[in-house]
Amino acid sequence: MNVHNGRLVSGGRLQLPSDIRRELGLADGDEVMMRVVDGELHVRPRRDVLKRIQAMLRPYAPADGLVADELIADRRAEAGRD
Repeated sequence: MNVHNGRLVSGGRLQLPSDIRRELGLADGDEVMMRVVDGELHVRPRRDVLKRIQAMLRPYAPADGLVADELIADRRAEAGRD
């Protein structure tokens, strides 16, 4: 296990060592997701979290189009019946 020292700086900001930023592919201004699990802080790039969610939902998406297209078609059909 690689352990790195970070530092809390003014305003409660967490300063990450450059090798951790490089390993996570983080640059200034990138968004991260944080959560506390059993007293530990877990930090992940937001883009990785979104990719993971998309991968989990992919089996439920229609293979021949966008979910949004299907929703719009349903709404139009409902409006036509009214």
